[in-house]
Amino acid sequence: MKAIKIRLIVMNFLEFAVWGAYLTSMGAYLAEIGMGTNIGWFYSVQGIVSLFMPALIGILADRSIPAQKMLGICHLLAAAFMAITGFMGMTYGDQATFGQLFPFYAMSVAFFMPTIALGNSVSYNALTKAGLDTVKHFPPIRVFGTIGFIVSMWLVDLMGFQHDHRQFFVCAAWGLILGIYSFTLPDCPVNKLAEKKSFADALGLKAFTLFKQKKMAVFFIFSMFLGVSLQVTNGYANTFISSFDKIPAFADTFAVKHANILISISQISETLCILLIPFCLKRFGIKKVMLMAMFAWVLRFAFFGLGNPGSGVWLFILSCIVYGVAFDFFNISGSLFVDNETDESIRSSAQGVFMMMTNGFGASIGTLGAQAIVNNMVYSKTDPMQQMAAWTNTWYIFAAYALVVAILFAILFKYKHNPEKQ
Repeated sequence: MKAIKIRLIVMNFLEFAVWGAYLTSMGAYLAEIGMGTNIGWFYSVQGIVSLFMPALIGILADRSIPAQKMLGICHLLAAAFMAITGFMGMTYGDQATFGQLFPFYAMSVAFFMPTIALGNSVSYNALTKAGLDTVKHFPPIRVFGTIGFIVSMWLVDLMGFQHDHRQFFVCAAWGLILGIYSFTLPDCPVNKLAEKKSFADALGLKAFTLFKQKKMAVFFIFSMFLGVSLQVTNGYANTFISSFDKIPAFADTFAVKHANILISISQISETLCILLIPFCLKRFGIKKVMLMAMFAWVLRFAFFGLGNPGSGVWLFILSCIVYGVAFDFFNISGSLFVDNETDESIRSSAQGVFMMMTNGFGASIGTLGAQAIVNNMVYSKTDPMQQMAAWTNTWYIFAAYALVVAILFAILFKYKHNPEKQ
């Protein structure tokens, strides 16, 4: 039993190390090569492919290719396309264009995004085969995924790669290792019964009947609205902090030189805040917990607007600390709410709808909307001081958006908390 836990810990560590290599630093690289106005496209494609690729790859894993092999195939393909992205960046340097980088990056992301669900399936299958309770034993294993994400962020930062194309090579290297390793994981048998399912069943489309229930419809819609906030700081936090290097007073500060390490406090907070969720859900209920997440997003953005890498760096740190509440209390608590409120026959599909609304529609709309705001307010200016003032106002706009969503959710979402049901 201990051996299988260790093997799954390694898998989860590598899974999120792949993502951590570029997710928080890619925006800074794009800005460095004059492609800052396209940051939103690079981040929104993750949400766009999440609308269909996990379902399509999941169908293959159910019907023909065992999940652990499908996991390996996807990672090897994602690593190959990410390596090509890095090669294009290396070849063309500061002259690299959107057309040279984006297609290969998008293909890499298209094969990577399904691996998150596949990794969970492999973990659940292995734990079940070992006679272990997935609810009890998986969360501690999954924590190592966040640790892998943090380690990868630090590695890219300390190696000096966060502002150049080499971060893509780090990502590809992690992916290659995991791709090969995946083929050694316990076998996940193909489900022959899946062949009898309709395509609509396989995609989980029947779960959309939940929108007939007012409570669930309101919850899913606001999940999308809150999902708008998810990728904003992944795309622009490092870019924003790194841009202070144009201001002499801040150019040599730790925050500017090691923005990735500073931002990693967000992931550390995320790991710790997971432990608060069971208590908070039972004590306060889903509505109050979701409101905590929404107001945490307000603070997340506002502290960025108020802070600076010098005497105001403590506000950046506070922003990273509240991220744990903003992310976990929304994503994980929301997932648990969907699990509690839906019938067992459509429970998995309902989770898919929740992810589609948040990481699909919400995150895609959010990053493209953020791109429009940043381009209009920040990149329309050339003077560094004017850009910094514009960044401040931009973060306030994001904070105001989160505040409006929180107030509307408090008014429109009707839910009576039952502690015994949690």
